[in-house]
Amino acid sequence: MRLFKILTIPFLLICLVSPLALVGQSRSLVSEMSDLAWTEEVDRARAILEARRVDSEQPTAEWLAAVSWLARGASFAERWDLAERYASEAYEGSLELMKERPLDAERFLPTALGAGIEVLGHTYDAQGDRARAVNFLSAARQEFAGTSIETRIQKNFLLLSLEGKPFPPLVVDDYLGLQPPTPDELKGKVVLFFFWAHWCPDCKRQEPVLRELYEEYHDRGLVIVGPTQLYGYISRGQTATPEEELAYLNGDYTAQFPIPSWMGVPISTNNFLNFGVSTTPTLVLVDRDGIVQRYNPGDLSQEELAALIEPLLE
Repeated sequence: MRLFKILTIPFLLICLVSPLALVGQSRSLVSEMSDLAWTEEVDRARAILEARRVDSEQPTAEWLAAVSWLARGASFAERWDLAERYASEAYEGSLELMKERPLDAERFLPTALGAGIEVLGHTYDAQGDRARAVNFLSAARQEFAGTSIETRIQKNFLLLSLEGKPFPPLVVDDYLGLQPPTPDELKGKVVLFFFWAHWCPDCKRQEPVLRELYEEYHDRGLVIVGPTQLYGYISRGQTATPEEELAYLNGDYTAQFPIPSWMGVPISTNNFLNFGVSTTPTLVLVDRDGIVQRYNPGDLSQEELAALIEPLLE
């Protein structure tokens, strides 16, 4: 027993002073802010963040990402004054760092800038100035076109602007299964567009819901279209050319997850950019006049979708 104590005490002392041990025992500030954002613990998150602030140092991308999560948490809680304050810090700080490096040169900078733009857009809208919000997001998409945050910006732009507007035609570079219907063929139909990805587990869980809806409502005029895009890889993240990925989707993938015979699947990256599909699935519901009635990043239950679809079929 004494020998055990002699060996254990120095080992414990080493762990206490070892930087690697400290890293293993501590959680990153970004992760901590993210967790607190989702639970809307804004005051606690703010206290933790401000206790670690060092005003004399230029903020790092990781710090700005943590700030952006606090901004998101404040927006979730509808505390718009704090949301604007911290979103502005994340946004302006990111622009400063981008004078020295490209946006996508490191891990945390897209998180910080993307969330800063997102929260500022929704803050302006919550303050009663939707025009400012829409113009800000539209300008941001143009400014950051071609970067990793373009679809995220477009998603937030469409959340504020697409509903009540005509549904823009889809681009069809290729397709799976049934040939996708043309805009003329969709006239007079209620259409549910299901933007999905082959790697997305939430999309696979949404498909049985869509099947139930189709079986119940297609005789009354419901059409379901499932746009997707190529991602450059196949199962287990294996890199693939467009030709290899198409062969996988038409072969091994559909053997395991059959494409419904009633759902056309147009393929184009442009659709995902134009419809801001940074979240899969994304659902867009269009009425018989071709007007968007719901733009929804994320899945919806059978009950939620039925409640949206039924009034449009009457």
